[in-house]
Amino acid sequence: MHERERHRIILSAVQERPVITIQDIAELTEASEATIRRDIAALHVQGKLRRVRGGAEAVHPPQLAPLAGRHFHVSESENADKKRAIAREAVALCQEGDAIIINGGTTTFQMVHFLASRRLQVMTNSFAIAEHLVKNSKSSVTIPGGAIYREQSIILSPFDNDVTRNFYGKRMFMGSQGVGPFGVMESDALIIQGEQKLINQADELVLLVDSTKFSRRSSLILCPLSRVSTIITDDGISEADRKMVEDAGVNLIVAPLQDKRRNSASVA
Repeated sequence: MHERERHRIILSAVQERPVITIQDIAELTEASEATIRRDIAALHVQGKLRRVRGGAEAVHPPQLAPLAGRHFHVSESENADKKRAIAREAVALCQEGDAIIINGGTTTFQMVHFLASRRLQVMTNSFAIAEHLVKNSKSSVTIPGGAIYREQSIILSPFDNDVTRNFYGKRMFMGSQGVGPFGVMESDALIIQGEQKLINQADELVLLVDSTKFSRRSSLILCPLSRVSTIITDDGISEADRKMVEDAGVNLIVAPLQDKRRNSASVA
């Protein structure tokens, strides 16, 4: 990762929490702790943050409590080809004029590239998705009221009386922190509160998760598998996880990667 990108992520992270440790930043940026120490020292000299023992803090402390989870732009680069293939299959479920709900996440964000030519009614709590669709699609876009959490690029409100309850969606497309026999998992109680409000406004729930999410666990359950209509994942899913999904009565769609499609076409 380039130095400028690391600095941008570090400055964003210190605005989301009172103090961030060197270890936290190293995980976010996938850089060495020695590199992070140099970055913090440079940003401290520039007056953009304060260097403290073991980490850094913001010059102007954040006003919002931080959310658990990785930075949006860091997660976006993980398994990008799989996320794009999953998103393509998700958009294939949409018909012109549909009203849909899309939650914030790096897999659901990939849907925007395939929605460019569609004319849909979209409700999303993702600042990144809303911004992209407004600029690059014909769809109408609705966002709930609330605070923007920059690190995750999502909009959350603790109040029930926002615009969410006035929107109906045929389907909700949702990513998650993890998925297992107990259900769909998330890492933060505030995220769960916002997601559950959105889930209640849709007939069908479509879960977009790459195959690594079946091995990830969290202590917080967003909803049981019985609430999920369809799971879209990649062909890295194990036979055991396939069986778990099928036993739960959930429709499973396995998204082929684009390069594999091309190779199959070449052989044909």
